[in-house]
Order: sequence, then C-alpha cells, then structure tokens
Amino acid sequence: MNFDQLTHVFRRLALEAGDKIMEIYNSDDFDVKTKSDDSPVTAADEAADAIISAGIREAFPDVTLITEEQSASHSEKSDTFIIVDPLDGTKEFIHRRGDFTVNIAYVVDGVPIRGVVYAPAKNRLFYTQADGQTVEETGAFDKEAIGPVSPISVSTPDNAALMIVASKSHRDQATEDYINKYAIKDSRSAGSSLKFCLVATGEADIYPRVGRTMEWDTAAGHAVLTGAGGQVVRFDDHTPLTYGKPEYANPFFIAYAPGVKLQKA
Repeated sequence: MNFDQLTHVFRRLALEAGDKIMEIYNSDDFDVKTKSDDSPVTAADEAADAIISAGIREAFPDVTLITEEQSASHSEKSDTFIIVDPLDGTKEFIHRRGDFTVNIAYVVDGVPIRGVVYAPAKNRLFYTQADGQTVEETGAFDKEAIGPVSPISVSTPDNAALMIVASKSHRDQATEDYINKYAIKDSRSAGSSLKFCLVATGEADIYPRVGRTMEWDTAAGHAVLTGAGGQVVRFDDHTPLTYGKPEYANPFFIAYAPGVKLQKA
C-alpha cells in the first residue's frame, strides 16, 4: 500500500463527505428512516457513504471495502480491508448536537493501522500520516492542500486523578459502575468516535465502552489513538481489540493512555 496516497485519499474523501453532511445538517429538515436493527439512518448517512465508497473503489479497486450503509459488504472477508462509517453519531446529528464524525480506516491482519476521523460540525480533523503518526489538522481544510498539522500524543495519566470520557448517548449504569472503580478528577461526555480522539490528544485518559459497537464505529478512532501512543483492549481480558471478527461486531472495550492502571471488569 502507498501510504502517502492512502492518507491523501482518506483525508479528501472525509472532507468531501463532511461538506455534504453539513449541507443536510444545516437544511430546514431531513428525513430519518429506521434500519432493520432499529438504528436511525438519514440522507446524510447515505450521501456521505456514496461519496466515500465511490472514491475508495476508484483509488483502491483491489482492496475489500466494508461500509456500514451497504449490508452486502458485511459478509465480505479479507485479511486487508478498508472499513467506513460515513456518519458515526447519527443520533447526535438528528438532534443537531454536533458530536458526529466521518470515519475511514485501513485494517491489516486484524489491526487498524491508518485512519481518519473528521468532525465537520466541530471543525476537528484527525488522521494518521504515511509514517503512522497521528496529527490534528487546523485551517481551511482545503481538499487538495494539507493545512497546518500538529502531532498529537496521549497523556501521562495520574491514576489518582484521571479524566474519563464516556458515551453521550449510551452512558448507562454498567458504565458508571466501571468508572467508579477509578479515582476520577473529572469526566466528560462525547458522541461518536470523538471519544477516541479526546484520548489521543490527552484531553482524556480513558474511554470505557460497556455497550454494543461495530467495527466501523471504532476502527478509524482506534487507528488515530494508536498513532498517538494509545491502546484499545477488550473489556473482559484486556487483550488487544482486533478486527475482521464475525459480522464485524465488537465486544466491550477500553481505550486508554498507557500508564492508566486498568481495573478488572
């Protein structure tokens, strides 16, 4: 894989999809439909998926593409694949809360090694460069010209005063029970894959997820966090979270900055 090309294509497609998402987000109204698993889907999900899928298939025709919005792709199997969630945080989008993201990741042998997370309503863009280091880009987000970038890195945690980030839409008692095993300085809620990015930048130390997710929800954020020095492990046994699992379903997991003393489930 040409990682310079991969970075360029992932970044450009995320920005193009973000423009379309924001066009719909800022419109007077948009339709919300319900998928077979009772999750919501909007015109923005579908339009962003069309942009990203067409761009990926043109640039990387020989790489397997898995995308949330194309159920036929969920039966595809490969050791190497690109996995897409064109709009993670659809509930945040519907309620116009802004915490939604575009996610594209490249997975090799179970590991998401490159990825981009773009939060268009927050004007935050995170991605792994060709060398694997994660950066946050600022500026005008020109589609072809990369703007100013800053390498990001996880925190050096203080286990007596941890900062925790948890889901905005899925924060339940099981999550609270686990969080209470730590000495917490403060906690914050965030939607979508932004939680991985907040750990990656050092704005949070740990993100536990005690709830259902799919690989397209997490792969890009996982790659971004890894490129900033972080880790993602299974909740039950603290072994690395891997990809390419049956039906692309995840177990519960913990994303964190090394140095956090993980508590047992």
